[in-house]
Amino acid sequence: MTNANTWDETLADLGRRRTRVLEMGGADRVAKHRGKGKLDARARIQRLLDPGTFQEFGTLVGGEVAADAIVAGSGLINGVPVLVGAEDFTTLAGTIAPGSNSKRYRLAELAVRDKVPLVMLLEGAGFRPTGDHYGRTPTDLLAQARCSGKVPMVTAVLGPSAGHGALVAPVADFSIMSRQGCIFTAGPPVVKVSTGEDISKEDLGGPDVALPSGVVHNVAETDEDVLDEIRRYLSYFPPSAWSYPPTYLADETTGPRATPELLGIVSRDNRYSYDMRAVLDVVFDDTDWFEVQPERGTAIICALAHLGGNPVAVVANQPQVLAGSIDTEAADKAAHFIMVADSFHLPIIFLADNPGMLPGSESERDGVLRSGARMFVAQTAATTLKLHVTLRKAYGFGSMVMSLIGFDGQVGTFAYPGATMGAMGAAALSDASHAEEELAAELREMELQASYHSAEHMGFDELIRPEETRNILLRSLRRGLYGRQTPAEPVQRTVIIP
Repeated sequence: MTNANTWDETLADLGRRRTRVLEMGGADRVAKHRGKGKLDARARIQRLLDPGTFQEFGTLVGGEVAADAIVAGSGLINGVPVLVGAEDFTTLAGTIAPGSNSKRYRLAELAVRDKVPLVMLLEGAGFRPTGDHYGRTPTDLLAQARCSGKVPMVTAVLGPSAGHGALVAPVADFSIMSRQGCIFTAGPPVVKVSTGEDISKEDLGGPDVALPSGVVHNVAETDEDVLDEIRRYLSYFPPSAWSYPPTYLADETTGPRATPELLGIVSRDNRYSYDMRAVLDVVFDDTDWFEVQPERGTAIICALAHLGGNPVAVVANQPQVLAGSIDTEAADKAAHFIMVADSFHLPIIFLADNPGMLPGSESERDGVLRSGARMFVAQTAATTLKLHVTLRKAYGFGSMVMSLIGFDGQVGTFAYPGATMGAMGAAALSDASHAEEELAAELREMELQASYHSAEHMGFDELIRPEETRNILLRSLRRGLYGRQTPAEPVQRTVIIP
């Protein structure tokens, strides 16, 4: 007998254990899961990662419970290392026990240690009722919270996600769910016992609840769509806060070009609305930009885009909603988006066209000043590159939260000629002061001249023509990026969809 032969029985035993793990909850449960139009946990990871790059760990945790109901490991997304965990609903409903808690903790611990993104794919029923007490055991949420601001953290809700396991979603930088996803503190049976309310899981925490509440940012139709969107989202970010976003090699979309189309999109008359999304389509490298929380706080658009091949974060007022007035939901959304962008060194471009914070009793009851202050603190505290353009109007505190304030560290501040600004619009000021007609006309004229008066005192770096918008922003951005001490090497812009 050779030394090699002495391994036969031991390795055969390991092989049997690994085979059992790969079976997950068994063929019948996996088939039932797939019959609902879902991918199983392992298929989800395969779809998310670059082909052939998954390296699993913790396979033997849980003993006879396959992988203890969570598949965990590392791989590549668009060539960048990531840590990924996928709850296995076919195994004891994806529930969490001491072993799987340790795996979840290890995922987040390694993400921070190795300075790479963390992706969690959720479909589980929370803690497993084993009767055991964890004692003084570190919870996975402790490690996940430590990822905040250090590595990009993304969650996907791909089925019912309840209790402790669901908590990683609101902790994450970005969360997205499928149409079959649901997320809640406790599921319908617990709600029925606790409160007497009889409710479906969809009505309790489906997309129609989770999106308006802000617990989840985006929605996509299928598992495959969600996983592809995660790959797109991460393509804008560096691996961690210790590195810079990727710069893509120059091509026909990344160079300078005039933007005369904006003359036909943005009316000089404030009484006429327009879609700010059309401005983004023209100004940035292409129309394939990524909007975060498109269905919440719609008076502000928060988007990831490219300018000159450089990933940027865009915060833009939407004149089609409340005339661009900033309400509570819009300010809260923008504050979170700004903090995430700043954490990972994405330059922020503010496109302002708003009459101020949304006034009124309902807005005040919603806490518009509190949310506006949160947005103001987020953008003022941001140390990343900031650029600002006032397209038509920016009034009062609504201008300040959009970084129209002196000595705010901007790389560049610009406005279109005739842009109106001040404490409030002339019409509102006339009404508030009961101005006579002659005085009201004078106030309107002063309002129209405000951009020139501001430019005369360096309120802006320059007044620009709409046709110059992209080129002015591009040159300012490149100048600002030049000062980075460790510029990233340009990479080929390819987002691989498996």
